[in-house]
Amino acid sequence: MRQRTHEGFLRHKGFRWAQIASLLCLVAIAVYFFVAARLSEPPSGGSWLGYVLGTISAGLIVWLACLGIRKRVITSGHYSLKAWVSAHVYLGLSLVILATLHTGFQFGWNIHTLAYALMMLVIVSGALGIWAYATLPQRLHGNRGETTRKQMLEALESLDKQLHDLALPLDRNGAQIVRLSLEETDLGGSFWKRLTGSYGDCANTRALRQMKALPAPSDPRQAEAVDRIVTVLEQKADVLGLARRQMQITAVLEGWLFVHIPATFALLAALTAHIVSVFTYW
Repeated sequence: MRQRTHEGFLRHKGFRWAQIASLLCLVAIAVYFFVAARLSEPPSGGSWLGYVLGTISAGLIVWLACLGIRKRVITSGHYSLKAWVSAHVYLGLSLVILATLHTGFQFGWNIHTLAYALMMLVIVSGALGIWAYATLPQRLHGNRGETTRKQMLEALESLDKQLHDLALPLDRNGAQIVRLSLEETDLGGSFWKRLTGSYGDCANTRALRQMKALPAPSDPRQAEAVDRIVTVLEQKADVLGLARRQMQITAVLEGWLFVHIPATFALLAALTAHIVSVFTYW
């Protein structure tokens, strides 16, 4: 029971669904080339074999799209969510073979090729999602170590409080630099900013640069405050870097869904148009 609990969805039941999907593809390939060898040209989507492969592919696409509904139902055993996701992955990959054979390798500027292209986009984005879930959680743990997200935020809050207190002896110019870090430092930002980690205009970095460029104060109390502020600003830069890398990895982990889900709905629409046009005009 413990082994099944910690077994990933890719390895579920000893790669059961990988074996089923592979067998399905091998049978489809064997039948396709067996039929093609008896014909003057490869079977097209309009042949009996094309209709069989198309029906299987369309049924799989609709079933695969139901994963979002399945996630809202809690079961165990053969129909557990882990088994369903494993089947979703491997049967989804099998569509590369099944749907390609269904087309008979005939493509053009039409709704049929559009449906095929959208299907490939969904599969590629899903493959990126598999890679993300397989690798990024380890990077998340490696980046933050034993530090939780709450602790990161608490550390930033503590450093900001230190900066506020240390800035009291400074003159107006020095206080404005500290205020720059306190009030304008951006931790999150837009999804694209978190995904790319582009914080080149970071207010804390500018404040640190400006504080280091200040002329040495004649007042020993102010000079000591400037030195300590520089140290705290550097510590804040380190914590910000850690938190931003954490958000960047999380954005990558979630970002593939922004392609996968809309492309799935577009695929279902194109697939419906493909089927309707075939039975209406062919």
